[in-house]
Amino acid sequence: MHAPIKYAEKGLSIAANGLWQVFSQLNKISPNPSMTPRWSDKPLLKSHQKTKPPLGWPRQTDSLCPTCVREARQAILDGTRPLDTLLNEKVGEIKAVIDEKDGKIVMMKDCPIHGHFEDTMAIDTDFFKHLEAVFPGRDIRAHNDEKLHNHGSSTIKHGRGSVLTVDLTNRCNMMCDPCFMDANQVGFVHELTWDDIKTVLDNAITIKPKRQMSVQFSGGEPTLSPYFLDAVRYARKVGYSSVQAATNGIEFAKSFDFAKAAAEAGLRYAYLQFDGIGNAANAHRRVGNLFDVKLRAIENLYNAGVDIVPVITIVNGVNNEQVGRVIEFALDNPKKINFLSFQPVSFTGRDEEVTPERRAAQRYTLSHLAHDVKNQTGLGEPVRDWFPISFMGTFTDWADLAKGPETEWGNLTCGCHPNCGIGMAVMIDKETKETVPVTAFLKAEQLAKDIAQVNDAARGKFLTVAGMALALARNYDPFKAPTHFKLSDLMKKFDKTFGATGRDYGKVSGDRTRADIDKRRGDRWNFLFIAGMWFQDLFNYDFRRTEMCIIPYATQMGEISFCAYNTGIGWRNIIEKMHMTATLTKWYEEHGRHEIFAGNKPVPLSTTEHSLKLNAEAVAAGAQTDLDVLGIAKNARDEKIAARKKKDMTPEEQRHHAEMEKLYRKEVLKEQPGVPVLQIQGLKKAPPQPQTTH
Repeated sequence: MHAPIKYAEKGLSIAANGLWQVFSQLNKISPNPSMTPRWSDKPLLKSHQKTKPPLGWPRQTDSLCPTCVREARQAILDGTRPLDTLLNEKVGEIKAVIDEKDGKIVMMKDCPIHGHFEDTMAIDTDFFKHLEAVFPGRDIRAHNDEKLHNHGSSTIKHGRGSVLTVDLTNRCNMMCDPCFMDANQVGFVHELTWDDIKTVLDNAITIKPKRQMSVQFSGGEPTLSPYFLDAVRYARKVGYSSVQAATNGIEFAKSFDFAKAAAEAGLRYAYLQFDGIGNAANAHRRVGNLFDVKLRAIENLYNAGVDIVPVITIVNGVNNEQVGRVIEFALDNPKKINFLSFQPVSFTGRDEEVTPERRAAQRYTLSHLAHDVKNQTGLGEPVRDWFPISFMGTFTDWADLAKGPETEWGNLTCGCHPNCGIGMAVMIDKETKETVPVTAFLKAEQLAKDIAQVNDAARGKFLTVAGMALALARNYDPFKAPTHFKLSDLMKKFDKTFGATGRDYGKVSGDRTRADIDKRRGDRWNFLFIAGMWFQDLFNYDFRRTEMCIIPYATQMGEISFCAYNTGIGWRNIIEKMHMTATLTKWYEEHGRHEIFAGNKPVPLSTTEHSLKLNAEAVAAGAQTDLDVLGIAKNARDEKIAARKKKDMTPEEQRHHAEMEKLYRKEVLKEQPGVPVLQIQGLKKAPPQPQTTH
């Protein structure tokens, strides 16, 4: 039975709906012009002023030939082709068509030299359509940015992004797959000096709109940089309210004192590499006790006051069965985990020259993620509960209006392309652990439309906040919310997230104290956000995504789209080589070798104790073996070994291999007999495909 308060709240919701009709009509009369805040030289965009890239299908876009790009990059590195060609020419660029084929969304492209390429963009056409349909449009165009955004076709054009990524070093204390940067394998060290670090952070806040509220120190392993703690401290000093580290957690697991020092310097989030539950689920990283390391890192970081975001690189056939287990881990530990970031594999870095066979078997899309979450946990309807992360732009626009024009920084805005990232919000009762997707009791699409109306009217703080309250109330269904959840809790959650009213929920600024941290953690409700970020590779590259990047890399040659840096033409390879600190030989002579945990070498831990709740069955489960029966390698290293084995197979072994592959396609990939299978043809030249415009 529902408590009386639920019926009272239903009455409030009905009343709010009636008030909204009046409020909405009045709001449409002579709306105010958009404000121009201090952090932008251009006014905020109203909803009808926001532009969108071509969406839907069939549509044409600009992409890259995987082989042309690798050849051109090598020529630049060898000095036989000038770097300026990346600024003045469309190096390696070819047209691509995104269309439906065999019930999937695929990208198809043809290079006149290297032939036909295809790859899967989504396995669920309705899901793909939904994500693009609710995309609210692009953010303000970047301005005052000419010195930092000048990278030819790869130039970032829209918005200011949400996270500035700074690679402190290409050194790492692991040597595993997959790896964006091929750490420890390039023959030289690229490590930012203290002056480099200050320069890139200072430069970033000159761009308008100034809404870069997060900076993430990465690598390699950022904790190996001698300037790691100083960098965190300086980022806080110049105004970044959210300072993060993308880390494997080894140094934090080894030392609570180090975790405490990082927290005191101002580290707010640790984006912790976390591939699954149990050491077997992490075995492909080739560290003997890696899961124990993760648990100790979480324990030390949380106790020090740093929040943890497990980051799961998902490879189909390697660890996709871990999706449900990782979510269960978060649900079992709601006081310690309030964000999960799943990252479908991008075949770049060590994996850039992946074989077509392995790429087809291991490809994992955002649509795979939404369906795996539902199938493995029972949580979430793909079309109802998942949205592009850019969907939140309407709400951050509202927060900008509510805070007024005199604020120094704009709100963090994830204004990326709808194909880039998705999210599902889940409300968890920390006391009872009851869990309900937020969009099961809050009509998200209608709420966003309502808030867009509030934003477009631009009535000032009081009416802007009142409009949000009415919109939340009228779109809220108390009978579908968690048992002890109240409408007032929903209002507080939104206010805590966006900080619009100025109420003190615990500071997040650089001068925050441990009391602030504990105050924010004292909330009974965990707003768990399950995100999926799908980085591009050469096989699915789309320049319409690149120009909207929200997580640029800060480098010695300006700020570059995440995907253009790690893949695309490969700005990382070029910049790191041009600005290398020393050859490995020279570095080792002057600094000695740093310890690397590889070949199943365990990390020495003083203790493996922790207070986290674990599913014993998940911990004890073995590694996923889907690919083993096919003889398909799990990574680049094993691929070379597998290729040699396959070459030596007898005819009978080859027939057995073919039967196992057929079984895999039927049982794992769920392909139907008699239905044409998407073939990725690699470098074999094929007749040109008709290219259809949007």
